[in-house]
Amino acid sequence: MFKVVKRKELAPIEFEIFVDAPRIAKKAKPGQFVILRIDEFGERIPLTVVDVDPEAGLVRLIFQVIGKSTAQLAKVMEGESLADVVGPLGKPTEIENYGTVMLVGGGVGIAALFPIVKGLKEAGNRVITILGAKTKDLLILRDECKEYSDELILMTDDGSIGQKGLVTQAMEEVFAREDIHTAWAIGPSIMMKFCTITAQKHDVPIYVSLNPIMIDGTGMCGGCRVTVADSIKFACVDGPEFLGEEVDWDEFISRMQQYRPEELQANEIYEKQVSHNG
Repeated sequence: MFKVVKRKELAPIEFEIFVDAPRIAKKAKPGQFVILRIDEFGERIPLTVVDVDPEAGLVRLIFQVIGKSTAQLAKVMEGESLADVVGPLGKPTEIENYGTVMLVGGGVGIAALFPIVKGLKEAGNRVITILGAKTKDLLILRDECKEYSDELILMTDDGSIGQKGLVTQAMEEVFAREDIHTAWAIGPSIMMKFCTITAQKHDVPIYVSLNPIMIDGTGMCGGCRVTVADSIKFACVDGPEFLGEEVDWDEFISRMQQYRPEELQANEIYEKQVSHNG
């Protein structure tokens, strides 16, 4: 059992929890993730490790309520426990001193971007960070990203904070005045696709973090398969980071919608049960 030591609502549908998991806290690196289960009957939920406190043995996780399982996770309170937390999984981000780097985060993807921002800054890079969301309330971790960025650019769809517009607009502005060595983009699939297209126009390599359906997290089930550089890869063991230009985006986006009807149905049943039980 893994105790939830701290819990906080970051936005109307986004939550942060700190889990007591000492062995994971000592080993996890930027870019890696864990898979958790709320109870023995629960779905396996992959979540990026946002931060760790090795001395306290805590692992920081951030998630967005998008269906039944994450809605259940949002109801786990401080002092309660999760059945399983397995990790760290996946390959860590290749943190080096590249020079000037650009990092782009969208929505809850900012949670996965933050440890990379922090790691690259601590490695001596000049870090330019672009964060985007629909509105100010969903633009999480702004202060923390600012702490580890030489420049922070905020973009919102409604203009409630920062500039009104898309993260790709900000990317173009940065490319026009900076010599970027490498870039990263983490967020919704369609955002990462267009960030990749934008970076390609400027001949800058860009890494993306893919989040397909995962089950076991060890590459055995094949559920997280993606096509990268015209070959099949498993995001849980070969990734989750890949070069954006090598990803088959049309296939990836299509597969991400594969079980959407079943997910909506499960969530509707869950909400009715919650409503019925008061």
